[in-house]
Amino acid sequence: MAWRKRRREDEDDFWHWDPFEGFFDIENEIRRMEEWMSRILRDLREKGEVHGPYVYGFTMRIGPDGKPIIQEFGNVRRGFGTEEGEYREPLTDVMEGENTISITAEIPGVTKEDIDLEVTEDTVKIKVDTPERKYYKEIALPEKVIPDSAKASYKNGILDVVLEKARKKKKGKKVKVE
Repeated sequence: MAWRKRRREDEDDFWHWDPFEGFFDIENEIRRMEEWMSRILRDLREKGEVHGPYVYGFTMRIGPDGKPIIQEFGNVRRGFGTEEGEYREPLTDVMEGENTISITAEIPGVTKEDIDLEVTEDTVKIKVDTPERKYYKEIALPEKVIPDSAKASYKNGILDVVLEKARKKKKGKKVKVE
């Protein structure tokens, strides 16, 4: 057992080495994010393109098939600086019932006359364009709906839209009984 006594110093270091050392360095990570945000805001101020406030986030829910559904919201996205980036994206929730699809959207500070709502069989577009508030959201529906069945109400900054699902016609063949 003499071989156990003859350890090299670098072998000791190997067993006490932390593979995640520096990986979760919170202070440096926070400092790096602050520098990044400061640089972005400075660049925006210099160009005179500050449109704020900036909002960005996501919601996550479990769909009927058991898979997670992640939806982004906010006014800072890939289209930043374009017309779409000037609009705030309202927080929305899509709920699927047996025969209906319901959409709830938070659109505070506007009247129902300001809301432009467009429904197709597979999308819903919500747009508000007033001098004080600008909202835009295009929602892909989980199933096809009947656009003419849309019913919308707006109260206390909450827009509720209820759509009837399109009935799937079963294709069949008539069989003569002999």
